[in-house]
Amino acid sequence: MPNYNLQVPPYAISPGDVALAFNSEAPGAGQASQQFALPNFAGFPENGRIVRWQTIFGTAPSAVSVVLQTAMVDADAQYSTIDTSTATAGEARTITGVRGNFIRAKISSITGGAGVIVQVLA
Repeated sequence: MPNYNLQVPPYAISPGDVALAFNSEAPGAGQASQQFALPNFAGFPENGRIVRWQTIFGTAPSAVSVVLQTAMVDADAQYSTIDTSTATAGEARTITGVRGNFIRAKISSITGGAGVIVQVLA
């Protein structure tokens, strides 16, 4: 469950924007980030969008699993995982064909480490 306000409407990420799902934080296992809206534009291709995301750690954890999730409706039970990062040194990832109206990051598990940053570029 997110520890952020479920603001209505949530912040939107337009093409080229960078959103900080976590910003030098210490989230625990099972903690979801702030959700972000993914606006749909006229002429947007039916095959989805490209989303780039990056995990960075101030102090590397000994084990970690961070997932990127999307949903058509902004309800916790509606989010499904579209990608997973388990790199303890952090990494940048790219997903193609992403379809959804909302996006967020979630810490599935983490052992040690500090200063978790998750950036999303949609």
